[in-house]
Amino acid sequence: MKKTNSNLIGINMIFVVALVISNVVTAKLFATGINFFGAPLALPGAALCYAITFLATDVIGEIWGKEEANRTVRWGFVGQVLATILIVLTQKLPASDPEAQAAYDKLLGQNWIFVIGSMVAYFASQSWDVFFFHKLRDKYIAKHGDTAGGRWIWNNGSTMTSQIIDTVLFIGIAFGIGFGWLFDPAMHTSLVSMMIGQYLLKFILAALDTPFFYLLTGKAKVKVPEAQEA
Repeated sequence: MKKTNSNLIGINMIFVVALVISNVVTAKLFATGINFFGAPLALPGAALCYAITFLATDVIGEIWGKEEANRTVRWGFVGQVLATILIVLTQKLPASDPEAQAAYDKLLGQNWIFVIGSMVAYFASQSWDVFFFHKLRDKYIAKHGDTAGGRWIWNNGSTMTSQIIDTVLFIGIAFGIGFGWLFDPAMHTSLVSMMIGQYLLKFILAALDTPFFYLLTGKAKVKVPEAQEA
């Protein structure tokens, strides 16, 4: 991918669409067919969409730099807030069809603790992703002089660690606090199992995005940090 304004706009568009849609489809849980600690493991429909957002910020960070990636994260948060407001406002409009309204409420009705958990997890995990991506990248460049052969390290390292933050914060807030599992010793095992199980699946998704990261950045002319240049 060439370092052009049109490509930057395009990858930002993909990021925002994936982010907003992840909030719309998060209520859909799909069965994985995997049992974890004796319980069937389900994954939110948002998992695939959300994985795309980490790939997008990694591509932006690799080609356009850290500040541009952070700008994407900040504007993504604004887009997330705006989407939530528009969904709620539309929900409150008078309905001409009660059945359609009931379906809307069931699909898009906002559980506020889930909204808060999603936004906190998003901002913390995406900010860490950008920070750790460039921390690993700059350290590699300082040692080797360029990015050749090392892109998988900061791509996977940043995404896989940021998914820990995202999983723990979202499940901890939504289920631990929202459902009270954190305050019920009998539910602690379920809470931890959900975190571990979902993270393992997200870990796999993070690994699977590596070929796409190389495809999009492999031929890009990447400028290394000035302090690291020979």
